[in-house]
Amino acid sequence: MFDKKISQAEQEQFQKKYEQLKPKTPILKNVLWAFVVGGLICMLGQFLINYYISLGFSKKEASGPTSVTLIFLSAFFTGLGIYDELGRRAGAGSIVPITGFANSIVAPAMEFKREGYVFGIGAKMFVIAGPVLVYGISTAILIGFIYWLRL
Repeated sequence: MFDKKISQAEQEQFQKKYEQLKPKTPILKNVLWAFVVGGLICMLGQFLINYYISLGFSKKEASGPTSVTLIFLSAFFTGLGIYDELGRRAGAGSIVPITGFANSIVAPAMEFKREGYVFGIGAKMFVIAGPVLVYGISTAILIGFIYWLRL
């Protein structure tokens, strides 16, 4: 009954119909949103660095509080559902490394909180960010070991 083979003509007809009906992706609009949102996040980071420098931090010292502030804001807005909406509109523009990484840790934790603290939040928190951490730490150890051997 279900073993009927689809002819080449039927496949081509289906493909034509699919191409006519599928929604068109607004590439230019998506690129502009990504550029603007990514730029605004970076501009916020620069504003925070300048703010912390005005409080008396050196440029090198200001990077720590700036990172912490950006991570906090990203996690906070993820918890409120605002960052996810921003991600839907801005796409790749919302995954500026530090804020996107914080979002990739908080979002699964929020999603699986009903499963409890250990098997929900604890186990699922690093589903997305875990491989990044593993490979990042492993690479850092390897590079450190190579650097140590060269001394």
